[in-house]
Amino acid sequence: MKDKMDRAPGRGINHVGLTVPDLEQATEFLQKALDAKFVYNGLTDNDPPRKGADTERQLGLTSGTMIIKQRLLRIGNGPNLEIFEIVTEEQKKPVRLQDSGWNHISIYVDDINYAVERVRAAGGRFLSEVHGNSRHEDTEDNASVYFHTPWGSLIELQSIPNGYYYPEDSEAETWIPER
Repeated sequence: MKDKMDRAPGRGINHVGLTVPDLEQATEFLQKALDAKFVYNGLTDNDPPRKGADTERQLGLTSGTMIIKQRLLRIGNGPNLEIFEIVTEEQKKPVRLQDSGWNHISIYVDDINYAVERVRAAGGRFLSEVHGNSRHEDTEDNASVYFHTPWGSLIELQSIPNGYYYPEDSEAETWIPER
């Protein structure tokens, strides 16, 4: 048996959390735009809200904050997306790429033009036209574009059909979801 110090402490990303002003609107958008699939509801209108001192302490919430809905979705072959609808006095705007902290998710797509059409039809607002990726992702036919969801979160569509290239000191290769 491997010594505990020889093992990685985590397998990989299980889910990404997303707080939205309207869980149903967010679900509908993610299903129409990115073919998200419903996994389960962790909290519905029929359940009492998660609130109180223990919840605030466990989740780092401000006093009086209530989680009223919670849902798990999955987009393709990647991590789960845990969506929360929360009532709080301190609602803030979504973070921008320039802000500290987690600022966007990237969805790997095979056909970026088709993905752009789907997102646009569902109400996504693109920041620019489709453009090339940055170094190590800039192989032939690569493409990328960022958009805002109807509630303001930032998502990137990215396609790198001819793979990445790596510096000599790279310790791992980029994970790409299987089809």
